[in-house]
Amino acid sequence: MLRKSLGIFKDFKLSRMRFHLLCQKYRHSSSCIVINKDIQEAVSFHQPVVALESTIITHGMPYPLNIETALAVEDLIKKEGALPATVGILGGKVYVGLSQEQLQILAEKKTPCMKTSRRDFPYVLAKGINGGTTVSGTMLVAQKAGIDIFVTGGIGGVHRGAESSFDISADLTELGRTPVTVVSAGVKSILDVERTLEYLETQGVCVTVMGPDATFPDFFTRNSGYKAPSHVESPYLAALMMKKWTELDMASGMLVAVPIPKEYEAEGQVIKDAIEIAVKEAAVSVRGRDVTPFVLQRVLEITGGESLKSNVALIKNNAITGAQISVEFCKLKDISNSSMPVETLRQVSKSTTSSLARPVVIGGSIVDFIAMVKEPEIKCLQPHFSCDLRMGGLGGLIALQYRLSHQNHCLILPGWREGLGTDHMYIWSV
Repeated sequence: MLRKSLGIFKDFKLSRMRFHLLCQKYRHSSSCIVINKDIQEAVSFHQPVVALESTIITHGMPYPLNIETALAVEDLIKKEGALPATVGILGGKVYVGLSQEQLQILAEKKTPCMKTSRRDFPYVLAKGINGGTTVSGTMLVAQKAGIDIFVTGGIGGVHRGAESSFDISADLTELGRTPVTVVSAGVKSILDVERTLEYLETQGVCVTVMGPDATFPDFFTRNSGYKAPSHVESPYLAALMMKKWTELDMASGMLVAVPIPKEYEAEGQVIKDAIEIAVKEAAVSVRGRDVTPFVLQRVLEITGGESLKSNVALIKNNAITGAQISVEFCKLKDISNSSMPVETLRQVSKSTTSSLARPVVIGGSIVDFIAMVKEPEIKCLQPHFSCDLRMGGLGGLIALQYRLSHQNHCLILPGWREGLGTDHMYIWSV
């Protein structure tokens, strides 16, 4: 009976910590959302994960550049030590962490594929069709999957002439009610930047620029002519803002605007002239969700493809920055739950790694022992029997879970010598 009980313990799959995290992170999950197992594991263990939209694949770029860019962006995020989680809809199911084959299906668009914002989910899922998730749609899904940060090219905003058309992107209201940090190159150049910033303020969205000053970018150019409320000089500071925002339990999101790299910045006046022409054409040709794809396509044609090169460059740059912020944010979350000395924590917070850290489990707060009986059978009145002792306790449970999930880790526990003395430490590497 004792052996059987110990066997059950060995096969136990979830430590109390992991069970709590899973309940917390996936309490809003539904049968409509399929989360990649690697993404589930990373979220449950507070490892860095970056959400990505799929509208840029389905409606933002031509094939095969769309799939090439999508895969390149995922690789850049991995190199920075985070996991990419591209969100998309296939056959009426929402997927978090698309496979390369699924990305290919969305990129080729051989079957109908709908641009999917928050309002469109019921229809797209009920019809069982494919969909590319917009900024608002991706934010919604990322929050349900427990992902804190999302990278895109540029967010939507207040359209020109919105005072009469009331054309305001759902991205802005989503930022006002969904606690996810969005990293983008500002707002798309075709929009009214000034009114967009005012609307974000009304929605209570924290807006900051990644750079030496608060000059707000507008997608293709580094300077929109307007200022953001604040700026940060490093991914660490952006992550620290996220942490403070999390501690306040704010229901709104954050926007981190990352200017396009100077070497890829399109000639400002050329782009602005092309946008003016495209916007005028759109006013008599398209409405609603079709405006942005139409204008971007016309800008591409007018500039002879230069705008598309800038588009790809800024998305890659955003991905690198978003991954770095995600890595720093996870470090800060780990530090806040740690009891290490303050000076050690400061050193950890300043360090940067390019790969996922090796978990170290330190036990000893609660120490007990697991006894493995050697005899095949124990009689009720048998006074003595032989057994093997090994360390147990909460540290052992957590380390056991790491082993079961095939993660390389180090377990440090109080050891014993000639009895049960704890006068030295053993380090077990698995």
